[in-house]
Amino acid sequence: MIYWQLFVTFLKIGLFNFGGGYAMVSFIQHEVVFKQAWMTTAEFTNVVAVSQMTPGPIGINLATYTGYTATGSIWGAALATAAVCLPSFFLMLFASSYFLKHQNSQNVKSVFYVLRPVVVGLIAAAALVLCNSENFVDYKSTILFAGAFAAVFFKRVGPIKLILLGGLFGLILY
Repeated sequence: MIYWQLFVTFLKIGLFNFGGGYAMVSFIQHEVVFKQAWMTTAEFTNVVAVSQMTPGPIGINLATYTGYTATGSIWGAALATAAVCLPSFFLMLFASSYFLKHQNSQNVKSVFYVLRPVVVGLIAAAALVLCNSENFVDYKSTILFAGAFAAVFFKRVGPIKLILLGGLFGLILY
């Protein structure tokens, strides 16, 4: 039964989310923490942090980890990962052939014009979801954020180097 619930939950997440992994975070949290209770808010926050650091899209990483946590097996992880990817696979298969034929159409351009701010809103919602009682923002985390922002914006520091530096400065500050 848990495998079926896992499959349906992540199929729904994959089917009804647009805008990439960060846009999925709030929907995944709603389904996984509040609706299915497969993990707590604190555990979900930790999973998001780990999913950001591991290679691959965050939505798929979240699905994999949740599948493993919910079932305690690698089969649950594989099932959740496949379920979240299936809708995108078939949608892109269909959409790519349609888009190539109609990419210069005014209707297609209008749809993308409307979707851009919606995706920004979904990503902002994901950031707000992570602002909870387990993620207390103090002056040390503000310093880490400002330093990471400055390193990327002004010095163009790469992500791996930024993660390592963030870990080092996090150890020093905390």
